[in-house]
Amino acid sequence: MTDTASSLRPPPWFARPGARMWRCAPAPAEVRGFHAALPDYAPTPLIELPRLAAESAVGRVFVKDESCRLGLPAFKALGASWAVHRTLAERTANGDAPGPVTLVTATDGNHGRAVARVARLLGQHAHVFVPQGVHPRAVEAIAAERAQVTEVAGPYDEAVRLAAAAAAGPDAVLVQDTAWAGYERIPGWIVEGYSTLCAEIDEQLAAEGVAEGPDLVSVPAGVGSLAQAVVTHYRSRPSERAAGLLAVEPVAAACVLASLTVGEPVSVTTGETSMAGLNCGTPSSIAWPHLHGGLDAAIAVADTDSARAAGDLAALGVSSGPCGAAALAGLRAALTGVGAEDRRTALGLGPSSVVVLLNTEGTAANPHSGTGHGSTARSSAC
Repeated sequence: MTDTASSLRPPPWFARPGARMWRCAPAPAEVRGFHAALPDYAPTPLIELPRLAAESAVGRVFVKDESCRLGLPAFKALGASWAVHRTLAERTANGDAPGPVTLVTATDGNHGRAVARVARLLGQHAHVFVPQGVHPRAVEAIAAERAQVTEVAGPYDEAVRLAAAAAAGPDAVLVQDTAWAGYERIPGWIVEGYSTLCAEIDEQLAAEGVAEGPDLVSVPAGVGSLAQAVVTHYRSRPSERAAGLLAVEPVAAACVLASLTVGEPVSVTTGETSMAGLNCGTPSSIAWPHLHGGLDAAIAVADTDSARAAGDLAALGVSSGPCGAAALAGLRAALTGVGAEDRRTALGLGPSSVVVLLNTEGTAANPHSGTGHGSTARSSAC
């Protein structure tokens, strides 16, 4: 059991009955075709881990392994590539100057590196704002993509504010993966880009004999953009067996959980966490309606829970950083300890249920990870 789950107190948790009845419009169908045409595209693996299924007392557990996506060690390139494609196409259609532009963003690591990579490949410039607490090697990886890097003496939300100000000029565009009033179109394109991940899961589960889809998807949540994409995918189609959707956050930065608890988006003061990519204090404005309407539950986990999950995944051959391992840590916290039966019931899980964990990053994406992945984890070029 995790330290959190084995304590006398239940983990921070919120559940909303009726989420599986909520419906929304689907992501554009052309996103998958765009990604499939990219030179480095290949579906990331969906790996079955029977040991985790036995531990969780469910039928099957799969891990969607995003430790190597389009040459980077995280899923973020899906959103960045589609959003930059749409942004540059729109500028061309509007008759803007044909010269290179500067793509500006704030990041806890993976998104900024993805934007910088896309900018470099397309002959554009990149300026990335990095908040305090991001490991120096993550900053170096962004700079290695030939991006200008500005380190901010403040949290993620402050880095976002400074990035938005820096993108005010005519030859700069903010490519941010969180939205607020007045800035929602490009974040919406980023969310659309993540839909490819979900489409792959459908095809891969069908190949494994699970044509009806999963019973539960556990997704790490920072500002909620990936969770929005997951909600959009599973709540945009009629289904007699709708998937349960669980968002997982660090205890130190549980803005989605706090917002769901009070029923409206709120900002929280974040603390230090090894789950740097989830260290966000405010939900994205465009994500919030989907999170509020379509999530079955949200749970917060401690850094020790995530570290143990990353180590266990490494032992099973899956490279996972602290953010990616949060999906497993959240499942464990939900299914063990005080109140576990009520949480299992809220998630609709039984002995034959199929669970998908979204491993959003590999160890190479997060130098904070100490899982010793060199000898046991799946190797890759990322």
